[in-house]
Amino acid sequence: MPLNIEYEDDDVMIINKPPGLVVHPASGNYTGTLINGVAWYLLQKNNAISEETLPRWGLVHRIDKNTSGLMVLAKTERAVRSLAKQFFDHTVSRQYIALVWGDLAENSGTVVAHVGRHQRFRKLFDAYPEGEHGKEAITHYKVLERFGYVTLVQCMLETGRTHQIRVHMQHIGHPLFNDSTYGGDKIVKGTVFSKYRQFVDNCFVLCPRQALHAKTLGFIHPATGKESLFESELPEDMAAVIAKWRAYTSNNKLS
Repeated sequence: MPLNIEYEDDDVMIINKPPGLVVHPASGNYTGTLINGVAWYLLQKNNAISEETLPRWGLVHRIDKNTSGLMVLAKTERAVRSLAKQFFDHTVSRQYIALVWGDLAENSGTVVAHVGRHQRFRKLFDAYPEGEHGKEAITHYKVLERFGYVTLVQCMLETGRTHQIRVHMQHIGHPLFNDSTYGGDKIVKGTVFSKYRQFVDNCFVLCPRQALHAKTLGFIHPATGKESLFESELPEDMAAVIAKWRAYTSNNKLS
């Protein structure tokens, strides 16, 4: 598979993951994952390596299948230990761009609510504000642009729980646009007019997944000890749906 490698050295590889790609082999996805692609890339790059002698790759964090953006993979044991500790200590800098339903009341804020498996539907996760279940989770957000019925926000992770941004934004009443798991794949805000419904359906076609992109990733390099910061552009599907909402807002003079 084509790998969008943003950076690579002896210790780390930074990959800009496209939406729709599973990161790690698991039940139902034994092949065709990002890790499978990285293994193939290594075999092609170095003829001296065989499938039996492939170096261990450290997967120190993950991105959901339908989320795009930057990931770091560790290529050495030193890098695995260093990056795993940085993620554990919450010192890794991660900023996401998300399109969410609704017009947020504040220009910035922080969501503090434990995130854990839903107690009835085990494939889902839920927010627990009292901390009775799950693990501590903190998400900081800032409004970037308002489109009336949806808002473009920047989310900064202080912790990194599974589905954290998706769960936290749903928890405060602003599910991610077209997030079929957490209620964003239907009209949450807007009018009852059929023309508007058609517009939203067209947006869903443009961006057929949750509108979430891991835009920046920063950490201390395991070998040099220096700060490393990487940034990626929005993928075409998110850029297109944002532009469509921007034009709709302008034409309809929404606030």
